[in-house]
Amino acid sequence: MEKTFHITTFGCQMNEHDSEIMAGMLLERGYRQVSERRQAKVAIINTCSVRENADKRFFGTLGQLKRRKMAEPDFTVCVCGCMMQQQHIIDTIKTKYPWVDVIFGTHNISHFPELLEHVIQEKTKQIEILEDGRTDDGELPSRRMYQCKALVNIMYGCNNFCTYCIVPYTRGREHSRSPEHIREEVEKLVKDGVREVMLLGQNVNSYRGVSEDGSTWSFARLILFLAEIDGLERIRFMTSHPKDLSDELIDVFRSCDKLCKNIHLPVQSGSTEIMQRMNRHYTRESYMDTVRRLRKAVPDITMSTDIIVGFPGETEEQFQDTLSLVEEVRYDSAFTFLYSVRTGTPAASYGEQIPEEVKHERFNRLVDLVNRISAEKNAKYKGRVERVLVEGPSKRNSKTLCGRTDGFKLVNFEGSREMIGTFVNVEITEGKTFSLEGRVVEE
Repeated sequence: MEKTFHITTFGCQMNEHDSEIMAGMLLERGYRQVSERRQAKVAIINTCSVRENADKRFFGTLGQLKRRKMAEPDFTVCVCGCMMQQQHIIDTIKTKYPWVDVIFGTHNISHFPELLEHVIQEKTKQIEILEDGRTDDGELPSRRMYQCKALVNIMYGCNNFCTYCIVPYTRGREHSRSPEHIREEVEKLVKDGVREVMLLGQNVNSYRGVSEDGSTWSFARLILFLAEIDGLERIRFMTSHPKDLSDELIDVFRSCDKLCKNIHLPVQSGSTEIMQRMNRHYTRESYMDTVRRLRKAVPDITMSTDIIVGFPGETEEQFQDTLSLVEEVRYDSAFTFLYSVRTGTPAASYGEQIPEEVKHERFNRLVDLVNRISAEKNAKYKGRVERVLVEGPSKRNSKTLCGRTDGFKLVNFEGSREMIGTFVNVEITEGKTFSLEGRVVEE
């Protein structure tokens, strides 16, 4: 069999990094990654269970593969990720998609090559789901999406149990990697040309890694430890929980030049009552106090957020609280979602589910507001010169390049491919709703 594979990834950066690891393991075993699924003899679908739309896209993609599987018995279909940690999903696949060859979860990615080889050699299906016990990903090979930046897991799982979220049930409880293992991984990445790392965790603020001397480290201390690495120029992180954002971390934003002046701070709702029903452990007032403390320490910090529209019981007045909070904070961008029932979460059994037409009408109002503010903020960048890490060709136009500012603004500009992986100075010529346009200037 030709050893080619293609990975389709749904979901967050954690899923993206899992896909990088799977690609790295297969490449190490002589497989070749292809850009289109139709060219691959092995199709891998890495799933997300956070939103209903991701579920629908997954099953739609799976359905599309049936005809090919029937025509090519040696075409191998593998499914993995968060959805596979839910028994009702596995039961659905067994019943409606029995031709799927490999099913595995989030805790046993390191076993994937062996599961795949067993299917290919023995022609028998493989299902392996572990409840917990994920190994340290730093020991596994990885095929990065970008040569100049990398995703680095610093912890796994979540202890927060927000009432709408399935993640604690699919990713397990929090487990932090040791600071020494994280630094060792980052040092190797820097030697391989990486200039920026994104530290990943469901809630990085609650990082509590145990050092070799037995001491427990905070997230802020870990950042300072990594900032000592020569050649590493930028540190980012995703995602942070407002209830755990400490004064110590805010001080690091102020003092550490390598920590990018950008933060993703999910609010989910502007109503304290809805926050409480979501089990978010903060109020509107405490959230706004955190925003003020961040902006006092770093006036130019850019900020993004997550917002859920139509949580069970949300009134028009409570939705207006969300709109007014967005107006007050003035986020640079926001990920906005319609509430969707997640089987197994407390909110799934809540009464007062909001009608779909009401959710969509509110969602449209919120998106209009978010986009207006984003466009207004981006327009103010015109004439500024920003230091940009060049990531590669723009997705919108392959003839131009794109990169990110320190504040995570996406910038499109003309330039040579030799610039990829380097820092350039770009004068902003136009601010659009979702990106900036610019031209390279000499230092």
